Order: sequence, then structure tokens, then C-alpha cells
Amino acid sequence: MTIADNLKTVLERIGSAALKAGRISDSVRLVAVSKTKASDLVNEAAKAGQRLFGENYVQELVAKAKDVTEKVEWHFIGHLQSNKVRQIAGLVTMVHSVDRLSLAEEIDRQWGKLGLACDVLIEVNIAGEETKSGTSAEELLELVRRVSLLTNIRVKGLMTMPPVFDDPEAARPYFRKLRLMAEDISAEGVPGVDMRELSMGMSGDFETAIEEGATLVRVGTAIFGERITA
Repeated sequence: MTIADNLKTVLERIGSAALKAGRISDSVRLVAVSKTKASDLVNEAAKAGQRLFGENYVQELVAKAKDVTEKVEWHFIGHLQSNKVRQIAGLVTMVHSVDRLSLAEEIDRQWGKLGLACDVLIEVNIAGEETKSGTSAEELLELVRRVSLLTNIRVKGLMTMPPVFDDPEAARPYFRKLRLMAEDISAEGVPGVDMRELSMGMSGDFETAIEEGATLVRVGTAIFGERITA
């Protein structure tokens, strides 16, 4: 199977899951996770029609962005250290993993230097796993309120990574909880805050995530395979 074949299959699965949930397929965007994948594989996927790619590591993204010749859009989806924000300022159109005010303030500062605004998602550690980043459910609303006051940031929604399960159904309660959190925040009417985006679901469970409201699914293995490395 080629990357083009894999993309076609994933997009068909996205469409089917959206239809099952009573949604249109265009309401879900595919973020092709290209971490550890060579730039020529990104080019190959882009030539097959994929335009949105997600990266986890700053240095890898910066290097890859120089080598990718196709016109693509980058999202940063991994844990982001404040001291590395400057390197991706203006390079990515969205940061999925804002989990603390100090990081948001640095994003605001660096994008502000460019006269730009950055779309961000607030990452929530719903399961409270010590090995994962993300704000707690209890601190979420206060963080959203504080980030909303920053001039060069636009809060567009939430992101989460549930625990890893063999059965996608086991992740469903976590996806549902994120959607309900987004609805609660929307009801608060915080100025400048938009909860239209829910980044959740990966190769093993993205269909379940879509059924629970995902608008951005982060899929790597199902597109690029396990064994293709840089």
C-alpha cells in the first residue's frame, strides 16, 4: 500500500464515521502526523492531496519545513517548551498543546513580534496521567480565561490524549468528556474564546473520537506505517 492509498482509506473512514454521527465529512480535518518521517514522505503525502501535517518536535519541524517543497500547513501537536517557541513562531498555524499560562504568554510574545496571531488549543489531561502534559479539568476554565486576555493568541478549542487502550470504545468516555468541557466553556461566554475545534483521536481510535465530536484527528501510523522512518 502506498501513502496515497493509505490516505484514501483514512479519509474514507473519516467520512464514514462522520456520517454515522450525523455530521458531514468536511467537519473533520485530518492532521497527518509526520514526526520521525522523512520530508520526502511528507512531499509524497502532499502530492496525494494532504495539506495539513502535525509535528511533535521543534528541531525536527524546523528542519523538515525547509526540506518540504510542497505547499503544506503545519500544526504543532507535541509538548512545547517555552524556550523553543521562538523557533516555530509564524511557521505553524496552530499549537494544539497549550497547557500552562507561561507557554501561552511566550507564544503571545513571539507571534506579537511578527505582528501575527496564533490559533491555539488548550490541552487537557483528562485522565490525570502523570506521564502526560495538559492542564487539569479543574483548572481548565481559569486557564482559558487567562489565555483569552493575550493579544496575539486566539483560543480555538481543546485537545486531549486519553490513556492507550486496545479497544477504541474504552477511550470514548474521555472524548465525550472533552466535548462536554468545550460545551461548558462555550456556555461561559468568555470574550474571544471559540470552542469550535476538538483535537482528539489517533490511528487506533479516531472513528470513536469523530463520533464524539472531534474536528481534528491526529493520524500517523495509518498513513505512514510503523516501519517507515527518517
